[in-house]
Amino acid sequence: MYLNRREFIKWAAGFGATLVFRPGLSDSVNPQHTRVIPSSGERLPVIGLGSWITFGIDPADTKAMNQREGVMREFLNRGGGMLDSSPMYGNAELVIGLCLKRIGHHEGLFSATKVWTHGHRQGYLMMEHSRRLWGLAHMDLMQVHNLMDWKTHLPTLHEMKAQGDIRYVGVTTSHGRRHDQLINIMRHEKLDFVQFTYNLLDREAEQTLLPMAADKGIAVIINRPFQRGGLFDHVGRHPLPEWASEIDCKNWAQFFLKFIVSHPAVTCAIPATSRVDHLQENMGAAYGRLPDMAMRKKMINIIKKF
Repeated sequence: MYLNRREFIKWAAGFGATLVFRPGLSDSVNPQHTRVIPSSGERLPVIGLGSWITFGIDPADTKAMNQREGVMREFLNRGGGMLDSSPMYGNAELVIGLCLKRIGHHEGLFSATKVWTHGHRQGYLMMEHSRRLWGLAHMDLMQVHNLMDWKTHLPTLHEMKAQGDIRYVGVTTSHGRRHDQLINIMRHEKLDFVQFTYNLLDREAEQTLLPMAADKGIAVIINRPFQRGGLFDHVGRHPLPEWASEIDCKNWAQFFLKFIVSHPAVTCAIPATSRVDHLQENMGAAYGRLPDMAMRKKMINIIKKF
């Protein structure tokens, strides 16, 4: 069932204990919200960066490469944490690796990618190829992309974790697919992270996925936080409500993201962008006041009205 008042208060108590402030590298005055990864106690900034479509560009395109480098540089300078990608995203991992090499520093980076193939040998080769493309000694998080051949890959990931090749193990779905299968995996398998879709228009995850992640102590990554731009289309030309200032929102992007990361079971959201100004707006959601249960209901209701 959906999160009720009693459940929200119960989880919010733990949420308050695990939500802390971490200064961004470019801002030592305004604190940044972070969440605890349940399996380790490590803290992770609540706003990360996705790379689907936005980083799948031709690396020979100088203008496009400079734009992506600018986005990644700003993300890291602002204390960004999780950068998520996949071999499915075309040249995204190659572009990320080239940008990291240009930038020359990646303190605080939490590298996350996926395995997206069938078979043990092919899976291992794909993961090693991803690591080399990123130019890193190891990956922080390796995920089974859209549960593809997960029964084969999960044992491999756990072995890689034991050997120190990766630090965390996870699985992913997107846009509401395979929820029953994901629930079964969460119930029976040992996972550090799970990734799925959740936003103001797609709230199915509130029924089972988010409560189960909280109960099982699994960190949650939220993809498609803007519903691939659908949320912006939904609000259209409607102005941001004045009461959004009560949770320190300056734009709709922050409004959408703060709704997501205020859920006690959510660890971080990974909006994707190819523009520095949009990255700055997104990162702003990691600062200031977050909505409580009453405010979250208010946010849901105004979206329903549009």
